[in-house]
Amino acid sequence: MRLPGKPLADIAGVPMIVRVWRQAMKAGVGPVVVAAGDAEIVEAVIAAGGEAVLTDPAIPSGSDRIYAAVEQLDPARKHDIVVNLQGDLPAVVPETLRIVVEALISSGADIATPVAPITDPSDLTNPNVVKPAIAWNKNGRTGRALYFSRNVIPSGEGEVFHHIGIYAYRREALARFVALPPSQLEVRERLEQLRAMEAGMSIAVARVDDIPITIDTPEDLEKARRLLA
Repeated sequence: MRLPGKPLADIAGVPMIVRVWRQAMKAGVGPVVVAAGDAEIVEAVIAAGGEAVLTDPAIPSGSDRIYAAVEQLDPARKHDIVVNLQGDLPAVVPETLRIVVEALISSGADIATPVAPITDPSDLTNPNVVKPAIAWNKNGRTGRALYFSRNVIPSGEGEVFHHIGIYAYRREALARFVALPPSQLEVRERLEQLRAMEAGMSIAVARVDDIPITIDTPEDLEKARRLLA
């Protein structure tokens, strides 16, 4: 069962989107703006002291929405890195955002994203947990994504990683990405990042230690309320 109106869901007296905004602010990597297609979300963020921009509610995806927002807010292109943080990660660790930005800068890749080791065996067969195949650098903390799947890859012995849906884009890479049509693998796996990979774009991977709780269902929301109470 999906969770209707989840960005405004109350978690210990604070709307979820406001909690996400606060965590992003703590990262200190640059200006934080909430892009939303719902005026109520924009109003909630502004009431909390944040900045938000109203975008077309018909925009089909988060990447398209952040592109529309950044083009509206920064037409002079002063900012050349854009981080897409979803509004359903109220307990995201600020350090994760810093690590992803650093991975993008140091790697020279088009996109960067975090992963964390899977510790719960049930996640291996859970199709909602996306698993990447990674070519790791010698430091074991950063690497290059080879593929993403809802199935276990690679199989056999060794660590398996949980992909966390946070992306840092180079500005020109984001513009290129949103201009691409959906790709065959993207449609089959229902994973947007495969569109970029099929087009030859590179995705850097950064290892982090924490998998933030993602709020998709009423059960997730109750778990977050207990965690953040």
